[in-house]
Amino acid sequence: MSAAPAAPQPASADPEGADAGTGMDLLLLPPRPRTGWRLLPARVGALCAVELQKLRHDRAELYTRAVQPALWLLIFGETFTRIKAIPTEGIPYIDYLAPGIIAQSAMFIAIFYGIMIIWERDSGILTKLLVTPTPRSALITGKAFAAGVKALIQAVVVIVIAALLGVALTWNPLRLLGVGAAVVLGSAFFSCLSMTIAGIVLTRDRLMGIGQAITMPLFFGSNALYPVSIMPGWLQAVSKANPLSYQVDALRGLLLGTPCHLALDYGVLVVAAALGIAAASSLLGRLAR
Repeated sequence: MSAAPAAPQPASADPEGADAGTGMDLLLLPPRPRTGWRLLPARVGALCAVELQKLRHDRAELYTRAVQPALWLLIFGETFTRIKAIPTEGIPYIDYLAPGIIAQSAMFIAIFYGIMIIWERDSGILTKLLVTPTPRSALITGKAFAAGVKALIQAVVVIVIAALLGVALTWNPLRLLGVGAAVVLGSAFFSCLSMTIAGIVLTRDRLMGIGQAITMPLFFGSNALYPVSIMPGWLQAVSKANPLSYQVDALRGLLLGTPCHLALDYGVLVVAAALGIAAASSLLGRLAR
């Protein structure tokens, strides 16, 4: 009698005919962790999602933060529109003021962002983050653009208030995207400035004091409230070195159609944000000591 046919060998799961052990290795070995620049988008997205979750659970923050810009537009804007004390190149003063208030509200959110990183240091979260393979620059960038997300939501609130007050704003989608980019870049710089100061002073109380001391000079030393041309010479020099002035110039040009220098404005904001990320990243380890 002929021998029974041998049972067919199972086909290899490897498409190139490698041994079966290779397929098992795929189940036993963990995937390689992403390192370097590939972590940056994931970290930025994760931290932005965390900030949005915080806002969803505490919506009162949006309402309380909208009070101050609403008062600026209602009281300061309406009053100076009537008295016409500030030359604004033929547009109503409240229209001229609205982009400055958008930039101001975004800066006020970002300038105290260092308090959060000090709180994370005190609670031990920062130490755990630093022992992961995530680059420090990715951590700082994620936090900076998370601040930008919060500022962007605040900017939407201010734009709605300004529209209700009759401010003639553009609704061109491309221009609004440009507005969002300017708000995020400006907020990224000011949040990094705050985190840099946090890396120097190391305590929340000192950071609060310094933040309050520099906030109003940054605001009044910009073109948010009045044109640069009517400033004294020394204040014009301060305004030209102030990133807030370039943010306001971009916002005013995009929202109102006034003459602006968008290439210069965005260039300064990008460079300022990059320098802020580098400075805050270099001091991040000092916070965790």
